[in-house]
Amino acid sequence: MLTGAGVSTDSGIPDYRGPDAVPRQPMTFQKFVSSADNRRRYWARAHVGWARMGHAEPNFIHHFLAERQDRLTGLITQNVDGLHEAAGSREVVDLHGRIDRVICLDCGDVSDRAALQERLEALNPGWSEREARLAPDGDVDLEDTDEYVVADCTQCGGRLKPDVVFFGESVPKPKVAHCFDLVERAGREGAALVVLGSSLQVMSGLRFVRRAAKDGVEVVIVNRGPTRGDDLATVRIDDGIAQTLRRLMSETAGEPRAQLN
Repeated sequence: MLTGAGVSTDSGIPDYRGPDAVPRQPMTFQKFVSSADNRRRYWARAHVGWARMGHAEPNFIHHFLAERQDRLTGLITQNVDGLHEAAGSREVVDLHGRIDRVICLDCGDVSDRAALQERLEALNPGWSEREARLAPDGDVDLEDTDEYVVADCTQCGGRLKPDVVFFGESVPKPKVAHCFDLVERAGREGAALVVLGSSLQVMSGLRFVRRAAKDGVEVVIVNRGPTRGDDLATVRIDDGIAQTLRRLMSETAGEPRAQLN
C-alpha cells in the first residue's frame, strides 16, 4: 500500500495537486539552509499551520486501513501528518518523515514539534491566531513575517528544521531499500501494490510503482485525476478514495476480496 495526500484531505489537510489545490511554491531544502530570512519565513508560516494541522484527526480512510492492517504486506505513506499511526496502523513507513518531529541541522538532535510550538508561542505571542490559508505541508500562506522570532536548538543553538524531506532533499537510502523489499515481498505473496490518493508526480513514490510493474506485481491506483503511473496500472479508478472503499465494503460485506500491499 502506498498512500498520498488525497488520503488526508478529508481530515482538513489540503493536497498539492488535487482539483481544488492552489498553485504554490513550497520551501526547498536549498532555500531553507541558505538564509536566516528563509528560515524565518518558513517557521512563521509553520507556526500558524501547526496550530491547525497539529489537531487534525484520522478520517475513514485511515481507520479503514488500520482495521485491515493484518491483510497488508506493508504501508508506505508520502504524508507527513502521522494520521495513519494515529488511527492505529503499526509499522508505517513515513517516506517523507514526520511533521510532529523537529531535527537540528547542526547537532542532529530530534525533538517534539509540540514542545517547539510552546517555545515559539512564548517568543511570538498571539502569532498562531493570524488568519491564513492552510497549505499541504503544514504551513500557511502568510507574507508578513519580518518580525517573527525563530527558536534555536536547545542543545547547541543550531538551526531547527521539521523532520521531513523537503523538496530538493533525498529520502534516506535504507528507507528506500526497505520499501523496495516490501514491493518484492508483495510479489512473492501474490499481492497487489495499491496506490491511494497520490498523483505520483515525485519520483519518491513513482519508483515503487515502476518496480512493481517491472516485477510483474499488479498495480491498483485510486486517485481523482491523472497520475504519472497510469500507464503502469493494472486497475485504475478515477474516483474518491472514501467512496471507493465504501463501495468495496458494500460489495464484499466488509471483507477485501484480495490481499493488498
